[in-house]
Amino acid sequence: MKTLNFSININAPKEKIWKILWNDTTFRQWTSVFSEGSYAVSDWNEGSRVLFLSAEGEGMYSTIARKISNELMSIRHLGIVKDGIEQPETEEIKSWSGAMETYELPEIDGNTKLDVTLDITDDHEQYFKDTFPKALDDIKSLAEN
Repeated sequence: MKTLNFSININAPKEKIWKILWNDTTFRQWTSVFSEGSYAVSDWNEGSRVLFLSAEGEGMYSTIARKISNELMSIRHLGIVKDGIEQPETEEIKSWSGAMETYELPEIDGNTKLDVTLDITDDHEQYFKDTFPKALDDIKSLAEN
């Protein structure tokens, strides 16, 4: 597994960016670069389950490992969802289960920096290098307009 880091400076308060990241309407907007129609089902509280789903109801289930409102959201990915059902662990799932995805919002000189760190398998590296910067651009656009 590899760890990728992405960041972008946004001319907006961290509270506004936080809402864009985790509000259902804006979450669907910025994550559409990964899969059109994707969405999440969660209360976004520490310890809670998150279902990251495609428009077809396929995706993965995760848990909120750590949350500090307006500052940090750390998500641990656990497994796959098919037909709305969490699937049993397979060898493939074991290869990435426990992967972390973390969002941090430090304020720097009156702006906010969005730092994202994610663990990925080698076969997904290029995909995320291509798509994650587009998602960050969408978040910046939503926050600054």
